[in-house]
Amino acid sequence: REKMWGILRQRGIDGGGLSLRRTRSASVSARSYAAGSKEMTVRDALNSAIDEEMSADPKVFVMGEEVGQYQGAYKITKGLLEKYGPERVYDTPITEAGFTGIGVGAAYAGLKPVVEFMTFNFSMQAIDHIINSAAKSNYMSAGQINVPIVFRGPNGAAAGVGAQHSQCYAAWYASVPGLKVLAPYSAEDARGLLKAAIRDPDPVVFLENELLYGESFPISEEALDSSFCLPIGKAKIERQGKDVTIVTFSKMVGFALKAAEKLAEEGISAEVINLRSIRPLDRATINASVRKTSRLVTVEEGFPQHGVCAEICASVVEESFSYLDAPVERIAGADVPMPYAANLERLALPQVEDIVRAAKRACYRSK
Repeated sequence: REKMWGILRQRGIDGGGLSLRRTRSASVSARSYAAGSKEMTVRDALNSAIDEEMSADPKVFVMGEEVGQYQGAYKITKGLLEKYGPERVYDTPITEAGFTGIGVGAAYAGLKPVVEFMTFNFSMQAIDHIINSAAKSNYMSAGQINVPIVFRGPNGAAAGVGAQHSQCYAAWYASVPGLKVLAPYSAEDARGLLKAAIRDPDPVVFLENELLYGESFPISEEALDSSFCLPIGKAKIERQGKDVTIVTFSKMVGFALKAAEKLAEEGISAEVINLRSIRPLDRATINASVRKTSRLVTVEEGFPQHGVCAEICASVVEESFSYLDAPVERIAGADVPMPYAANLERLALPQVEDIVRAAKRACYRSK
C-alpha cells in the first residue's frame, strides 16, 4: 500500500494499434468542454468543491488515511486541515472497515462525512458498511433514516500497480439499490458532481480516476460559482453526431473523443455521451441518441461480464431495438486480473484504436 503513495503518475501510455478491448492513455481531447477560457485541473476541481461545501455547511467533514497532515495521497484534501482543523479533517488509521463504519454512524447522526479511500480497491475492506449499513438503511427504516455520506477516491486502472489495485468498481456498486454512483471525467464534472454528492441525502459512491487528477480542462464561469451543482442522473453529450453513438464514462470519455476525431477524418460522425452518473443511469439520453444514429458502441475499463455497458446494451435492446441498423459493439477490459507488466497492461485495457474499429464495424466501414 505504501507503494501507492508514490505512484502519482498523471499520464498513461498510448499503446497504439493493439488488439480489440485494450488501452492506456490519459490524453484529453483539445476540444472545449465548457464555455469559457479558464482552465482547472481535476485535482483542483475536487479540492475546491470539498472546500466550498465544508465552508457552506458545518456538518460536512472529511476523513480517511493521510487526508490531513499529508494533505491526501493525491493532494485532493490539500489545505483543508489548516483551514478547518482536526475536528473536521480526520486522519484515520489504516483500517477501512473501522473508519467507514464510523463515517456511516456519523451520517446516521446527521453529519455529512466525505470518506476518502486511497484507492477504491481498499473499499473492499469496508464493503459491508457501504452496502449493508449505508445503502439499505433508508429502505429498512421506511424512510426514517437518511445516510448523507460520500465515499470517494481513485477507481480503475492507474499505471503498473497490479491486479489488486486496478479494478473498476462502477458495476460493483451500481448494482446495489440505495447507492448513487458517479464517475466524473472533466474538471467541471468533478466539481459539479462532487458538490451534488455532498449535498445529497443518500449515500454516494464517487469514482475518480488517478490518471485524470493532473489533467486541465476548460471550465465555465458558471461552474466556478460556489452554488454550482450538476444534476445526478443526467448524462452529457460531449460531441454531437449522426452516424454512431459512443457511450462511456470517466477516463474513457477522452478516448472516445479522440476516436470521434479520427472517425470524422473518414467521414463518420460520432456522437459521444459522457454518462457522468452510473446509477441512476440516464437511459433517456442514451436511447434518444441511438434512435438518431441507429448504432451503438459502448466503452468501459471494467470487466465485460455484468458490466455497466452490458446494462446499457440491454436498455437499448429493450427500448430501441427496432432503431438499430447494426449489432451493438461492446468494448471492455480483458476478462482477466490486471497484469503488472506494462505491455500486458496496455493489452488489457481499451484503446482509441479499438473504439475506431468498433465504430467502423457498426457503420459497415471496416476494412
